[in-house]
Amino acid sequence: MPQSTSPQMTTSGGTLVLAPRGGQAGRSRPPGPYRRLFAVPGTRAFTAGNLLARLPMGMFSVSAVIMIAGQRGSYALAGAVTATGLAATAIVAPWTARLVDRYGQARVAVPATVLAVLGSLALVLCVRHGAPDWTLFAAYAATATTPNTGGMSRARWAHLLKGDAAARHTANSFEQAADELCFMLGPVLAAWLCAGLFPEAGTLVGAGLLLTGVVLFAAQRSTEPPVSGGTAGRRSPLRTPGMLPMLAVFLATGAVFGAMEVVTIAFADGPAAGAVLALQAAGSCVAGLAYGRVRRAAPLWACLAAMTVLMTLPLLAAAGTGSLLAVAGALLVAGMATAPTMVTGMTAIQRLTPEGQLNEGMTLAVTALLGGIAAGSAAGGWTVEHVGASHGYAVPVTAAALALALALLPARTTKARLS
Repeated sequence: MPQSTSPQMTTSGGTLVLAPRGGQAGRSRPPGPYRRLFAVPGTRAFTAGNLLARLPMGMFSVSAVIMIAGQRGSYALAGAVTATGLAATAIVAPWTARLVDRYGQARVAVPATVLAVLGSLALVLCVRHGAPDWTLFAAYAATATTPNTGGMSRARWAHLLKGDAAARHTANSFEQAADELCFMLGPVLAAWLCAGLFPEAGTLVGAGLLLTGVVLFAAQRSTEPPVSGGTAGRRSPLRTPGMLPMLAVFLATGAVFGAMEVVTIAFADGPAAGAVLALQAAGSCVAGLAYGRVRRAAPLWACLAAMTVLMTLPLLAAAGTGSLLAVAGALLVAGMATAPTMVTGMTAIQRLTPEGQLNEGMTLAVTALLGGIAAGSAAGGWTVEHVGASHGYAVPVTAAALALALALLPARTTKARLS
């Protein structure tokens, strides 16, 4: 029998009044997944500190390039210095993460951040006072001790939400959306500070935000994961079955991002490049938040297949129309495949990583991404130089297809072993 939708009457203190439909007074709509997520005690505090610390991650390289090129008149030198810092980070970051797992986030992250901030200040002084070029490389390499703040935040969620796969999926989706937001706003803020104030402003403000955010984040001890203790007899996460194939997938995925950035900058060939790239990040941010609301995550191969298909849109727009507006719209849609892919991949890394080594495992994934970004940037730059910017968008499509093939290969091997 259909439920009546007409108002119902009841009495209160001898007075006839309207009662809520369904007869359940005070019934409220159940909270959404993000409200439930941040209802966990302490999560809002550590998230606020972590976001503050993560914003400079999108500022430092842009600030360094503007500062060095402006003072020394050489973009080649600026690019070489930032590339050296990227290489140093790829080497140092996993060791920093291992110390975090062993001794705790607060005990390691704060001194590691202080060392990184000192490296940034040294870089400013060396550029400002005309120190030899080699000092710029040394100073920027010292910033490699910057802890993986995103990884530490994900480790806290994994600790707090142990046993709740749906909530962990929502948390990972939020973290990916936060990454995209920071890398969308960071370069804009850096360029505005360096152009509007003075060339060193972006680096100085970024260093201040990083230190303040890490200190606030580390102060939230109630949500900090327990330390893993001694490392004697424990294997590196690299030796965990399935980890190396996953890192290969992250390496190829990073090449998608690196190539897309370089090719888009070359295609736009002007100040509009930043806004166009921001559209891609915006699409990923929105998709990440929406993905966190679904009850069941898609398999990684499906996410990579969607990324491969959507990455063809900028290629078709550039080669078919040559319109920057069309490419911008295509990048907005293509970016929507980024966050679901990264969320699903990071969740897989969390499952593969042994207990007590989560920071190291996720930092290895980030290191693979950085390596892929460097390779993708080089491949994208070469293609633009020899073939043209329009056809340069074929590089991220190829990298996405490679990531898909690598993701399917272990699945075929496992299926064959079980059959």
